[in-house]
Amino acid sequence: MSLIIQKYGGTSVGSVERIQAVADKVLAARAKGHQLVVVVSAMSGETDRLLALSREVCEQPRPRELDVLLSTGEQVTIALLSMALEAKGCAAVSFTGGQVCILTDNVHNKARITNIDAERVSTSLKEGKVVVIAGFQGIDENGNITTLGRGGTDTTAVAMAAALNADECHIYTDVDGVYTADPRIVSKAQRIDRIAYEEMLEMASLGSKVLQIRSVEFASKYNISLRVLSTFEDGLGTLITAEDESMEQVLISGIAHNRDEAKLTIRGVPDTPGIASRILGPIAAANIEVDMIIQDIGDEKSANFTFTVHRNDYQTAMTILEGTAKELGAEGVDGDDRIAKISVVGLGMRSHAGIASQMFAALAEEGINIQMISTSEIKISVVVDDKYLELGVRTLHSTFGLDNDS
Repeated sequence: MSLIIQKYGGTSVGSVERIQAVADKVLAARAKGHQLVVVVSAMSGETDRLLALSREVCEQPRPRELDVLLSTGEQVTIALLSMALEAKGCAAVSFTGGQVCILTDNVHNKARITNIDAERVSTSLKEGKVVVIAGFQGIDENGNITTLGRGGTDTTAVAMAAALNADECHIYTDVDGVYTADPRIVSKAQRIDRIAYEEMLEMASLGSKVLQIRSVEFASKYNISLRVLSTFEDGLGTLITAEDESMEQVLISGIAHNRDEAKLTIRGVPDTPGIASRILGPIAAANIEVDMIIQDIGDEKSANFTFTVHRNDYQTAMTILEGTAKELGAEGVDGDDRIAKISVVGLGMRSHAGIASQMFAALAEEGINIQMISTSEIKISVVVDDKYLELGVRTLHSTFGLDNDS
């Protein structure tokens, strides 16, 4: 008997009818002899509705109280799904994150899981029940409700798979797998049958919305096989697993993109040791994540320092950077929140030279100027004006032969 973790996102449980359909999928898996733990999101649109309500009451609600509010969305779903399963003759029990004892740190709205006590879940499974767990939430050491941020239900599912030593974790969503590019941009994008953790981690971090990055990190760390599947149609989906030799034969696995980028530059800062820390320290203290970084040396005494952040953090980061500029006696601060990032990802890049030059030449031929470049062993990312995003993605998808189904 295999233990399978199933995760269903908000679109999959967006109505009573869809919850009934999920219950049928759970029953079908159970009929094959599997033990089932089901992790669910709030119904589609519910989290946004709760956020809107909070803003009607208070312009800037306390993060702790916001977590208390947002966690109720998943509580509705787990109860309804458990009721649907019971009505179909299947014993089921629902648990909130706190009831399962998903322990997190105390960073409200962006908490990280630190430990899970799986005893209660294991006991329910031994009793022959399907266990339905609220994703996206946990509790800190003081018993305060916390939430894991957008996409946190994926993380909950994979963390439960690790805690229970599950055989596989199935991520059900509104797409039937991971694609070589966003099909909404590239009509010839192909579904990938199998992809390595490392490639998926890069694609998730670079803008692919199929999986949340922390869920891939968990899966890689604990060697949990993930399978991305569609809730609405049958198929094998995409298996995300440990790397093997056959994967390195594929030069480029996919083209990722991210529209949510903004760029900031502080000009004419002293070119002295520790200057990067003095610039980025206040940004980090505001819990703003920095992505790409470039330092240009001007004359022998000054430098220009450029970095990117999420577009939602642009104004806050700009205000902080303007204060830092005054402290450092910098020449000034520039910003641009109309940029995008395009990336090529593939294990095969390790053993093949010339990928960067091929990428840059293809973009240049289309008149697309590159503003920033970042590389790792298996990816190359460029920042471009956001009006060129779709053209750039389609160009690179064709350049690296991903238009052809192979």
